[in-house]
Amino acid sequence: MTSRAQGTARDVSGNRAFHVLARSGFAVNGLLHILIGAIAIGVAASGGSGGEADQSGALKQVSSTPGGLFVLWIAVVGLFALGLWQLVQMAVISNPDPKKKWGKRASEGGKGVVYLALGVTALTFALGGSTSSSDSSQTLSARLLETPGGVFLLVAIGLAVFGGGVGFVVIGIRRTFRKLIRVPAGTAGRAVVVLGVVGYVAKGIALGVVGILFVVAAFTVDSEKASGLDGALKALADLPFGIVVLVLVGIGLIAYGVFLVARARLAKL
Repeated sequence: MTSRAQGTARDVSGNRAFHVLARSGFAVNGLLHILIGAIAIGVAASGGSGGEADQSGALKQVSSTPGGLFVLWIAVVGLFALGLWQLVQMAVISNPDPKKKWGKRASEGGKGVVYLALGVTALTFALGGSTSSSDSSQTLSARLLETPGGVFLLVAIGLAVFGGGVGFVVIGIRRTFRKLIRVPAGTAGRAVVVLGVVGYVAKGIALGVVGILFVVAAFTVDSEKASGLDGALKALADLPFGIVVLVLVGIGLIAYGVFLVARARLAKL
């Protein structure tokens, strides 16, 4: 990448308006996680049934509320801005160690793709349509299982998602998320850190179960097993003491959502 391109990326990355929009993306993502956590608790209360406990379910709830369309369009702008901001970071990252540099760029790029995908989902609801993350996961799994070598790719996806979940848990336990924000002094700072620890661990557990379900779908050749975050959370309800675990994970996801809302203000951009 040329120095001129990097300079342009730095100018874009440092734009104040771009920062404001990117921060709104954190707030939107936080709101979605709060809703997902609430849906998960509702699923636990109903014994394993209920609404979709994932981003699609959360956006569906937003769309059905008064003023929901306005919120959806804010979500579209914020999520797309945050996704683009993450992609721009790929260009400005520098490190004398090529492996670390490209590893960091891959991480930022992956986050960017996730936020852009969420933005597309929000846009679908804003335009009056609907979508289901669970159905999308099952469709992807079914197509992979019908493809030569697709089983191995599905296992690889499951292991990658599981590894991402482990990464979230490690970030939460080691509190390395503090590098991403300006931690306030005093009680407010301690509260933000607690929310981060609880939230990252809960998010990691949820992602870990998603990854396991992808691997199970590959070994059982059953695409319905790979039902995304909604299926993962509902699968927790079937475990011994699963209802209690699901409630705790739901509370943790709410904590993660509140942390992201705080990050909208405190993030180091």
